Amino acid sequence: VFRDHTKYEMSFKKGEPVTELIQSPYRFNRTGTIQRWKPDTEVFTEILIPLDTFKEIIKRQSVINSGIEFILKDAETGEEFSFIYPEGIKGYVDELNGMKGFTETYTFSGEGKGRDKEDRDEYKVRAEVAFCFNNEVNALEYFHNSSFLEHGGSPDKAVRNAFVAEIDKQIKQRDKYKANESKIIFQDIADSLILVTNTFSTQTSYENQTKKAINNKFIQDFMTQLIRDNLEIWFIENKDFAAKTIEQILINKRARENAEKTKVN
Repeated sequence: VFRDHTKYEMSFKKGEPVTELIQSPYRFNRTGTIQRWKPDTEVFTEILIPLDTFKEIIKRQSVINSGIEFILKDAETGEEFSFIYPEGIKGYVDELNGMKGFTETYTFSGEGKGRDKEDRDEYKVRAEVAFCFNNEVNALEYFHNSSFLEHGGSPDKAVRNAFVAEIDKQIKQRDKYKANESKIIFQDIADSLILVTNTFSTQTSYENQTKKAINNKFIQDFMTQLIRDNLEIWFIENKDFAAKTIEQILINKRARENAEKTKVN
């Protein structure tokens, strides 16, 4: 670590320190952190990690750390790859959208405090959401405390609950359901949705050791309300986009139902 004209160094092996913290003067103004590591062959049976894996990891870090440039250097080939997203998750959604969506990217954020249960400690949550609607591409990605949540957990449940509840309400307000027609399900929305969320909390409960999902009740409740409130604003402020979105979601719904009927027959 380089900071305040000082270099700090420390080494670890099998999770335990093998050197004391070493401090030495550093005459340059450089700041930052360098980590060097090698996989333990007594733990990992396969230590050849493909370059594309590192690219994917570094790219995701650049997405959720807006404006910070991440540089990946391949020592074997000498190739260098740069990743930077000045607009963070909005820029990433724009990239996925590829100018092919029928709505523009919309972003919003919020902060809150709460508890998972009455007898649990209060903690803080910050959430940022970016989404657009697209007929050619669909994607749902969730990040929490700078980690990619492959299975989502609380954020995914919040997105599903909020989008279905608010869009169903908007369809009913416009009287777009046919007589006796069933309500939409999340799949009808997801078929045309690109969405990325980035959340941080001072307390996190992971579903399992792989940390691919979180299960904080307050994060789910907080995000559900945050998304519903901002979706309602989006529908009010973007009437043309809103009309196209409702029309497309109903098309998706009816196509799904027709496909299900065909399978049964």
